[in-house]
Amino acid sequence: MVAPGTALREGIDSILRARTGALIIIGDTDELSFLYSGGIKLDIDYSPAFLYQVAKMDGAICLSANATKLSMCNVQLMPDPTILSLETGTRHRTAERVSKQTDALVIAVSARRDVVSLYVDGAKYILEDIPTVLAKANQALATLDKYRARLDQVSTRLTALEFEGGATLHDVLTVLQRSELVTRMAVEIERYIVELGTEGRLIEMQLEETMVGTAADKAALVRDYLVVDGEEAFAQALDLLGRLPHQDLLDFGRLAEMLGYDRKLNTLDYPVSPRGYRVLGRIPRLPKIAVASIVQAIGGLDQLLAAGDGELEGIEGVGELRAKDIREGLRRLQEINLVDRYLQT
Repeated sequence: MVAPGTALREGIDSILRARTGALIIIGDTDELSFLYSGGIKLDIDYSPAFLYQVAKMDGAICLSANATKLSMCNVQLMPDPTILSLETGTRHRTAERVSKQTDALVIAVSARRDVVSLYVDGAKYILEDIPTVLAKANQALATLDKYRARLDQVSTRLTALEFEGGATLHDVLTVLQRSELVTRMAVEIERYIVELGTEGRLIEMQLEETMVGTAADKAALVRDYLVVDGEEAFAQALDLLGRLPHQDLLDFGRLAEMLGYDRKLNTLDYPVSPRGYRVLGRIPRLPKIAVASIVQAIGGLDQLLAAGDGELEGIEGVGELRAKDIREGLRRLQEINLVDRYLQT
């Protein structure tokens, strides 16, 4: 609503340039009327020019919930004075109290400091200018690129070890940790994109390019190494992973426990074997339902590599042609990962 490129942001920017200051409340006029004292009723379509003009008056400006109507101007807001406020200025103190007392979005534009403060449910957020947000977004993108490069390295190593039968729990947890770090950095960049509005399209395109396949790979990795396979356990593990504090994400014992292993396990020496979800998911044109059928019938990647053509063809949803595609896909993946691993060393 207040992102660059929107009509509301255009009006706010005009007020900033004029240094008039403003107090804007956005919400249902009827529900908020108990706060109003005096004022001029307008009930006209919103435009940035109108917002700029009415901001020259001392009182608050009232907009409809979707900010398409300019309902009132020059209104005195009278929130409950007993509500605690840590703000010092009259405009900002009123804005904080109104946001705590109602579900309205309140915007306080400082006349002297060129600062726009948003208040929602008592929480305060300072609206930064476009160059500052762009700089932060670009810095976050650079960090994400480094995270993704490291993720690709450890993921390639794990895949090669899986084909060789030499993967350990430590290798798995390294990839899982890196996947989650990449995901969290992407979430932070998405916040910047929302704040940038139309100015964030290039950042959004770069983010989408960087994140291709990351979520699917992380989900498949969790399914591969969960001690107890099943939809409920899988959903619970992903949820726990997303809610882990950053400090716990760095603790391999905590990550192992989340997958169902003993927390005190020596992850460096504990051999593990995947079910095959992640490797099969990288074979082109192989649907998820076929992947699930193969894993259920075969039991794991080691058994899949040792299975004959007849065994694969007999699985529901596979057949002769798909069995050949799977064989060829596994062979190519094995070759590609061995070459990539060699190039990384």
